[in-house]
Amino acid sequence: MRDSPTTSAPPHHRIGAWLLIGGTVLTTAGVFAYAGGWLTPGRLTPERLVNQLQDNAGTFAGFRRNHAKGVCVSGWFDSNGAAQAYSAAQVFARGRTPVEGRFAIPGGNPYAADSSVPIRSMALRFTQANGQQWRTGMNSMPVFAVGTPGAFFAQLQATQPTAATGKPDPAKVAAFFAAHPETGPFRAWAKTAKPSASYATESYWSLNAFVFTDAHGKRQAVRWRMVPEATAADGVAPKAGDADYLASDLGLRLAQGPQRWKLQITLANPGDPTNDASKAWPDDRRTIDAGTLVLERTQPQDSGGCRDINFDPLVLPDGIAGSDDPLLAARSAAYANSYLRRTSEEAHWPGTPAIRPQPEHQP
Repeated sequence: MRDSPTTSAPPHHRIGAWLLIGGTVLTTAGVFAYAGGWLTPGRLTPERLVNQLQDNAGTFAGFRRNHAKGVCVSGWFDSNGAAQAYSAAQVFARGRTPVEGRFAIPGGNPYAADSSVPIRSMALRFTQANGQQWRTGMNSMPVFAVGTPGAFFAQLQATQPTAATGKPDPAKVAAFFAAHPETGPFRAWAKTAKPSASYATESYWSLNAFVFTDAHGKRQAVRWRMVPEATAADGVAPKAGDADYLASDLGLRLAQGPQRWKLQITLANPGDPTNDASKAWPDDRRTIDAGTLVLERTQPQDSGGCRDINFDPLVLPDGIAGSDDPLLAARSAAYANSYLRRTSEEAHWPGTPAIRPQPEHQP
């Protein structure tokens, strides 16, 4: 179900539905932020973008400015060697690579209910034997809402809660979508998306394109996703009123055994867009099974191995490179800004920073 592109404001009976979708779009927030040209007054900068995230969600000292609520996980990746034909990265050689990761829900509030958004995220750090790392942040939707940092910033501004209601202004949300028809595929997905009962049953997409380089220097544009072995029927439905059921469910599943995902890498055809995360590639593109991600344990995010990791998507090993997607540089710069803020705040907290103050909203 897709909306037709339009440049006029939507009918009033659709504004309420679009407002809900606008909230969903907002929760993907810190995944994509920043535009170049920060030395020019008035241009978008990482600091302005992260400030806007704080304006929208509040400031929770010591927490990530987006995907603030999450849980650490660890395990390994078993490569079957199939991706070696396209990338010289050591992670794709046959064998095992250790992994530290994190599941989370979007948004800047670490106390949000798990059912408040339909999107889940998976972030991973693969550490190769040669010391090089591959960091990737993925989300449980097939496309992003917009294709440029500027459009994303405009989206954040349009969905900022008002002082009077604590919710976004429906007119501003409607005007944003009317001015950005490229959001159609994401909005079509969001209209039917529901919060899942488990991190373990979700597929996670890279959204952005990347470039693999093989041992002979041949380049291949790719996207990837993690596809779960578990199904929704394997778990137990969350109890009514349980705001934190995702971490509980994951702990129960891991107590019964490791959880697994297949890493599926999609190869672009010539002409497929690599610079726009709001555009999906055709379904008939070749996809290869590169191996299995195995997660075996979980830890609290305040004390686990993922706490101090900045999941910068441009931390890449030889054999994997960023594409021409402008959102990649945006993510990298905003993640760095957010990381510096939260770690400097944590430095003022003695011991394990398990208890945080309530949010301080920006004026």
